[in-house]
Amino acid sequence: MITIKLVGGAKKSFSTDKLEIDESNISIQELLVLLLELKPANTPNLDVENILIAINGVDSSAMEGKLTKIKDDDIVSIIPVIHGGSPKRLLFNISNKLIQVIEIQGQTQTDVTYLDSLRKQFLGIKLQAISSNFILNNYHLKKIISLSISSEKNDILLSNKFEMDILMRFAISSQISSAINSAGIKPKQNFILICLGNKKILDKLYTELSSMSVKIFSKDNTLFIKKYFKITDKQLDVVLSKYPLEDILIEKAAILF
Repeated sequence: MITIKLVGGAKKSFSTDKLEIDESNISIQELLVLLLELKPANTPNLDVENILIAINGVDSSAMEGKLTKIKDDDIVSIIPVIHGGSPKRLLFNISNKLIQVIEIQGQTQTDVTYLDSLRKQFLGIKLQAISSNFILNNYHLKKIISLSISSEKNDILLSNKFEMDILMRFAISSQISSAINSAGIKPKQNFILICLGNKKILDKLYTELSSMSVKIFSKDNTLFIKKYFKITDKQLDVVLSKYPLEDILIEKAAILF
């Protein structure tokens, strides 16, 4: 038996917030096919390409994506990507930690001191800013965050601060100064703000920054990242993956010491 929790617009597709399905050991892809078959004909469509899926509170993109197997008694949460009615932020869970991601339009005054001021203003949450140039997409973002969360849990952070570990992994650098200089926040450059904390404070932070926020991942950074990290097409060709560039970056980030 699998329990399906439906969030936001997903509830409207089934006219309920919970389903129980007598299946187990099926993949997320197989579950989505089954859900589309079960959906009543007179309800709004379920856009399976624009949803986040969590299994027992862990985002599936930090696992095996749509190939992730769902076991008996698992709780599967289905959340539309446009969470909370806004396309300018992402909200998701990894290992029971609530994470908010916003892309901020570069401003003259946005630098490291700006980030420090946000931390003082919004106590109780963890904040880190990554240059938008160094993040490819949702998959890349969540995998790196998952690495840092796992490293903190196992007491193997690259730095004594969780926030710095995230920056170093996106920069693929074991040197703090190098990571800051390359992938850190800079004036007049867009940056991705990664925030961990409770929803009440995260909502306040988003309200504060919403006028400066832009649509996330609107720019394709593939060419920049390939050139910066010297990743060739030949290297990509030998990676048997749907996301070869992302997986190379994730692997490099995972083996930093």
